[in-house]
Amino acid sequence: MKIATWNVNSIKARLPNVIEWLQEAKPDVVLLQETKTVDDGFPAMEIEDLGYNIAIHGQKTYNGVAILSKYPIEDVERGLPSNDDDEQARYIEATISSPHPVRVASIYVPMGTAVGDEKFHYKLNFLDRLITRFEKIRAEGEAAVMGGDYNIAPDDSDVYDPAKLHEAVLCSTTERKRLRTMMNMGYTDAFRTFNPKGHQYSWWDYRAGAWNKDNGLRIDHLLLTPAAADRLSASDIDRDPRGKEKASDHTPVWCMIDD
Repeated sequence: MKIATWNVNSIKARLPNVIEWLQEAKPDVVLLQETKTVDDGFPAMEIEDLGYNIAIHGQKTYNGVAILSKYPIEDVERGLPSNDDDEQARYIEATISSPHPVRVASIYVPMGTAVGDEKFHYKLNFLDRLITRFEKIRAEGEAAVMGGDYNIAPDDSDVYDPAKLHEAVLCSTTERKRLRTMMNMGYTDAFRTFNPKGHQYSWWDYRAGAWNKDNGLRIDHLLLTPAAADRLSASDIDRDPRGKEKASDHTPVWCMIDD
C-alpha cells in the first residue's frame, strides 16, 4: 500500500496537477491538506473517476483536509477528539479497510506566523491536543500512519539555512520539542528511515526564488506506529510536482506499507 501526504494549497487551483500526479504515481491512499474548500465544493467526481473513495473535512477559503483511498474508508473522525469548539478544519482520521487495515490521519498543523504571537500559541495548543491523540493511538497498538503538514522542521538538517532560521517559526526549540514528544512515543519518521542524508525538502516558499535555489524545509511527515513501521518498506519525497506550472509550494511525501 502506497500512502502519500500532500499539502495541495487549494485543491481547485491544483486539480490538473493533482490528477496528473495521481495517474502517474498511483498512490493507494493520499492524505491531503489545505484543500481550501467546503465539502460540497470538493472536486469529488474528478477524483472518484480515478478510482478513489473520499473522506473530506472542509472549510471555506482556508485549511481543509481530506483522505483519498482506493480501498473503502471507514470509521471517519473529523477534527481532533474532545475539541468540538475548534472550527478550523485541520484533522481527519479514518480506517483504510484493506486486507491488512491501517488507520490514517491527515493533519494540517497551524503555521504559527511568528514565535510568541497569538497564532503561535494556537499552534502549540493544537500540537498538545495532537500529542494526546498520538498517545491514544499508540496505546491501541494498531497500524497507523499519521501524515500531514506538521509545519515543523525536525532538526537543522531539514532546513536550508539553519543559522538564518534559528529559533524562527517552523524551526523553534518549542515546536521541535513537541514533535520529539510524538516521536519518543515510538513513532517512526518514514522518510528519515530510508533517507538519512539531510537537506532534502518538502516545501519551498514561493518568494525569493526558493525553489530554483533549493531553499527549502522538510515540514511534511509520515509518522508510523510500531505496527505500521514493521511493514514499512520504502519512503521518499516526490519533487516533480513542485516544478510544475501553478504548483503547490509543497510536494508529496510517500511511504510503502507491505501487506
